[in-house]
Amino acid sequence: MNKKTIITSLVTVASTALWSVSLQAEDFNFEDPKGVNNVSFSMDAPLEFISGSANGISGIVTFDADHPKKTSGTITLNTSTLMVSNSMMKDHMHGKNWMDVENHPTIEFSTDGLSGVEETSKGYTATAAGTLTIKGVSKEVELPVTLTYLPGKLGARSNGRMQGDLLVIRSTFTVLRSDYGINPKAPEDKVSNQIELKLSIAGYAAK
Repeated sequence: MNKKTIITSLVTVASTALWSVSLQAEDFNFEDPKGVNNVSFSMDAPLEFISGSANGISGIVTFDADHPKKTSGTITLNTSTLMVSNSMMKDHMHGKNWMDVENHPTIEFSTDGLSGVEETSKGYTATAAGTLTIKGVSKEVELPVTLTYLPGKLGARSNGRMQGDLLVIRSTFTVLRSDYGINPKAPEDKVSNQIELKLSIAGYAAK
């Protein structure tokens, strides 16, 4: 085998290896066809406990089961889907002093990778460092996440209408109203400055 043939063979092998690796990374769509993806929130003040949820979630996350720390993507929440049980309180929450949904229609979190990845019996735990934007204010944050990769389970979730893989992301974290200009003057005995958020969402990669 001459030198040229050897080089050509090495290039072919390297290209094949890179192609195989690239096939393992999947783009998961979090605009759930079932409409059950949701974020819940709560504010526990001495005089009042306020809680609600939102389901207007979309976004794309790229995940590779062999290299989970390379997980990247963006999750977006439509603020107009933020709901509480009291209709008057919901109107206030959507208003200018609070979430100002007319001028700030989305909440967004973007990450370029994970750190502290640990494999568990249910998937992976990790920290997602990235940018969280609420009401036009962007801050660098680190969020604890749990990832559960479910190859071939899209069919079971969609009652056979679609085939492919699932990626479930869960996270519980806290933000401060005052950090994002969410009615920072509201009395903290009635409205806690701390907002606890719980995220439980499934994305799909159809095949």
